[in-house]
Amino acid sequence: MFRRRVDLHPLRKLRETFWPSAGWKRAIQYGWRRVWRLSGTPHAIAMGVAAGVFASCTPFIGFHILIAMLIAWVLRGNLIASAIGTFAGNPLTFPAIWFVVYEVGRYMVGAPVAANPDIAETLQSDRAFDMILPMLVPLTAGAIPVGIVLGCVGYVVTRSGVEAYQVRRRRRLAERTQAPAPFLEPNPPAGETQE
Repeated sequence: MFRRRVDLHPLRKLRETFWPSAGWKRAIQYGWRRVWRLSGTPHAIAMGVAAGVFASCTPFIGFHILIAMLIAWVLRGNLIASAIGTFAGNPLTFPAIWFVVYEVGRYMVGAPVAANPDIAETLQSDRAFDMILPMLVPLTAGAIPVGIVLGCVGYVVTRSGVEAYQVRRRRRLAERTQAPAPFLEPNPPAGETQE
């Protein structure tokens, strides 16, 4: 249903992922319309998006959709909306999200700044995990409050948008069913003939 007529080359698909040819505004509008049109209650859809936004604040890249779907399932949210909600975390937003998450987590845990000027050398050494672990604890701790706040914002925005869309849709359907078709004549009652 939403497939392209001509498949894109894999490199073009990759480029479209990071820089849509129709522009970011169009891509965001398309994403919101997909969310609004999901079947379900506004609460369930908004809860799914909130779960996705929360999961995208965690440092567990590659598991965001699984985490979001698990949270949405527990909270009885929409699973598809939770997967869509994880797009709140993307290459453009991750640096800002992780900076805030790390600083909040560092404040909560009381950890010192874990910085290494030669990060490439450290990641290639056999002690790479020793550098990542001190950062993982503050990132995980900070993801909880930041994720809750951003998830609540996502919930409110999504719920109001879905409710407005569903009200407009019901109104249009009601107008369509109440308006008689002007070109059709009513059938005569049984027993009467039309002359």
